[in-house]
Amino acid sequence: MKLWQKNTGSKKEVERFTIGRDPEFDVILAPFDVLGSMAHAIMLEKIGLLEADDLIMLKTGLKEIYLEIEKGQFKIEEGVEDVHSQVEFLLTHRYGEAGKKLHSGRSRNDQVLVDLKLYYRAAIREIVEATEELFGLLIQLSEKHKNDLMPGYTHTQLAMPSSFGLWFGSFAEGLTEDLDLLYAAYRLSNKNPLGSAAGYGSSFPLDRTLTTKLLGFDDLHHNVINAQNSRGKTEKTIAFAIAGISGTLNRLAADVCIFMNQHFGFITFPDDLTTGSSIMPHKKNPDVFELIRAKTNQLQGMPNTITLMLTNTTTGYHRDLQLLKEVLFPGIENLLDCIRMSTFMLNEIKVKQNILADPFFRHAFSVEVVNNLVLKGMPFRDAYKKVGMDIEKGEFYPDQNQVAHTHEGSIGNLCSNEITEKMEKAIQKFDFEKVNVALENLMKI
Repeated sequence: MKLWQKNTGSKKEVERFTIGRDPEFDVILAPFDVLGSMAHAIMLEKIGLLEADDLIMLKTGLKEIYLEIEKGQFKIEEGVEDVHSQVEFLLTHRYGEAGKKLHSGRSRNDQVLVDLKLYYRAAIREIVEATEELFGLLIQLSEKHKNDLMPGYTHTQLAMPSSFGLWFGSFAEGLTEDLDLLYAAYRLSNKNPLGSAAGYGSSFPLDRTLTTKLLGFDDLHHNVINAQNSRGKTEKTIAFAIAGISGTLNRLAADVCIFMNQHFGFITFPDDLTTGSSIMPHKKNPDVFELIRAKTNQLQGMPNTITLMLTNTTTGYHRDLQLLKEVLFPGIENLLDCIRMSTFMLNEIKVKQNILADPFFRHAFSVEVVNNLVLKGMPFRDAYKKVGMDIEKGEFYPDQNQVAHTHEGSIGNLCSNEITEKMEKAIQKFDFEKVNVALENLMKI
């Protein structure tokens, strides 16, 4: 039985095709569906569509279901279409007529929208917390290895001296910038669509400001059509934010795979964090980082996938939107997995010392020598030509033990404190505590 079903049913082929993977994703949405229903019930009682006794029964029933979800005891039963139907059927079965009143003033369209907004908001918080942990480790490694020089590359060719401190710190600051994009996605996820019904509002005098406050949203989508049209826009914005973090992780993973190569030998990991070969006993393969590299490439394709899914969809709800979950839900889990595994692996990284002392890397110091000549009074072009000629004649023997970089963000001045302050400011903008307080209060009412 379905909420919308009258006296006819759907053919099983149509039902199988249209339901798709929704049941597995609906279990993820279950706690958020209950929270949205609690706020909606409180609002209905305030505007006179529920009796006080009905509200007491519904709140009791919804809290029971929420506890069952937390204990892993909730499931969508055979023949029940979705999480919304399951929650309503449980309430009706347990509390009779009160359960039948809960759907007044809402549609499954705005019901799933509020579930998704609440889920995305919670998922973004998980991403922020995982990113913050990785950031902290990268800053720690940056400071630990600030004096360990390594070669820098442009065009994948030997370029200038760098350091592991500079390398680790680059990814740390990159994550602070990625959170700026994630914050834009959070702001869009943190707007209340409840009360937009099927996308054209309701003749009931709904109090949408109240449900916004109860659920801890920063604001509401005021225009009810825009509330419905935010589905798809929200997912695409989150996908771009995920792609941003994925790009940072992808470059880190690609570097690690190269730097572990024996021709480089810049870094190593313990044997139990790498894999071997079935026929080559010497192999230590960077499988974890290869998979992070591949997974983050997949994640960087999500904005395009979602954009194509939204192409040609007109104003209002379309069943096409259901498929967004099949892209974004696993994408969120894959991103979290990649962030956490990056943190897990980097906790065990070992950095090779004195890499640039090897004469093989002497040409990386050409710019240092040119700059030293300029500091002594030689015109830059003359210094450049002299060093170039020395290299050509095989007479270039620089000091490979020291690099004098002092400006902000350089090898000798990593600006770790400033980068850390950037991260702190980025995280503070999310204001997760406001959401915590709202939802805690909602459960107490």
